[in-house]
Order: sequence, then C-alpha cells, then structure tokens
Amino acid sequence: MAGLLAGKKALVTGSASGIGAAIVAEFVAQGATVFGVDKNASAHQPSAEYDLSNVNGLPELVAQAEKAIGEIDILVNCAGMAIGELIPDLTWEAYDKTLRVNLHSPVFLMKYLGVKMVARGYGRIVNITSVHGQFSEEKAMSYDVSKGGLNSATRTAALEFAPHNVLVNAVAPGFTDTPMSSNKGKSELESEWFQTVYVKYSKIPQLRAAQPWEQAKHVAWLASSENTYCTGQVLLVDGGMSARF
Repeated sequence: MAGLLAGKKALVTGSASGIGAAIVAEFVAQGATVFGVDKNASAHQPSAEYDLSNVNGLPELVAQAEKAIGEIDILVNCAGMAIGELIPDLTWEAYDKTLRVNLHSPVFLMKYLGVKMVARGYGRIVNITSVHGQFSEEKAMSYDVSKGGLNSATRTAALEFAPHNVLVNAVAPGFTDTPMSSNKGKSELESEWFQTVYVKYSKIPQLRAAQPWEQAKHVAWLASSENTYCTGQVLLVDGGMSARF
C-alpha cells in the first residue's frame, strides 16, 4: 500500500535528533525521500551537516539537496535552539544566533524553496514552532521572539503561496521528550517542578509530555497531498495545555 507521502521529496532541518529525527522516520515510513539537515552528523542519509546560523549559505544548501534527491515537494523547518537568559543578562550574540537558526533560516528556506514550488504549482511547508510562539515565560526572550516570528512568517507565506497550491502551516509542540528538554544531562521532564506543576496539578491535561513521534504524525498529514485546504494555521500539539491559559 502506498504511503501518505509516496513519491514526495522532502527537506527536513534538525534531522539528527528529537522531533526532527522522528519526522524523518515518519516521512520515510510514509514513502517520502528525505534530505536531512543538521549541525550534527545524522544516521539518516542523504543528509548534510550544516549550521543554520549561516543564513548566507542557504542557496548552496538547497542546491545540494536538489542534486541529491531532485526537486523538493516538502520543506519542514524543525531545527531550533534555545539559550536561557533573563533580560538584564541578554547578549546580542545569543539573541542573534537564536534568531538566525530559529527564524531567519526558516524564512529564507521558505523563500528559496517556496518560489520553486510556486513555479511547479505544488508544495507543502511545515514550520515547527512552539507554544512559546503564543505563551511566554521568563528567561526565554530570544526563543519566544523567534517562535512568535515564525508563526507570523507562516501566515504571511501561506497568504502569498496559497493561489499556487503551496500550503504553509506550523505545528507548535508543547513539552516533548527531546534533547532540548535536558540541561546538563538532567531532563526537566523528570524534575519535581514538572511533575508537580504539569502532572500533579494537571497543567497538562494529558498528564505527560509528548513523544517526538506524536508530533511527527501531525507534520506528515499537513505535509501530504491529503491536506488540500488547510493553510496559514498554527496547530498546537500540547496535550491540552494551552486550553488552560
């Protein structure tokens, strides 16, 4: 039986671990050919080791991907980073790098690949943002700005590309069990704070964090030709957490 993404070619950033790796696995299982991009080496091939803070090198990265797998039907911007700083301690270096990786590179990948999709009359783009795009917390200025900006970029691209059958959406995960959940080898999901506030007192109604594959399932449908009329949306996949705000 043909998969949901049979015959499609996809570029996925952040492909070496966490949600990105789960997206790659789901896409491959659904029949897609995937070119992965990550600053770290990936078990998945074909892939490229690339630091997305280098926005100027993106045209060459796109050309490398197209040479490896052909014309790209699907773009998933999943790579992300976070540096926790209170506003008095905010540094330009951390702020600038966070926005380069989380916002500027996704925007320009949408530009470089989106115009090609428009010319062919087909494409699907899914940006992985965060509940932080709509709800904030302390020590997250750079991250919150980048994810809020990517939500806005998603909507703008959706408006411009919609007449050409290029649909652009975002998946905004809540707490998910990934390497970004760990600090100095300790997972925040196992902390007394998380277990008390989010589980015991039900701030997450489902009483647990998501697994990466659960996010990947939503991305795969939005990226597929089964999705024919959903564009410009930010889908919060957070176990019901945002329903409590």
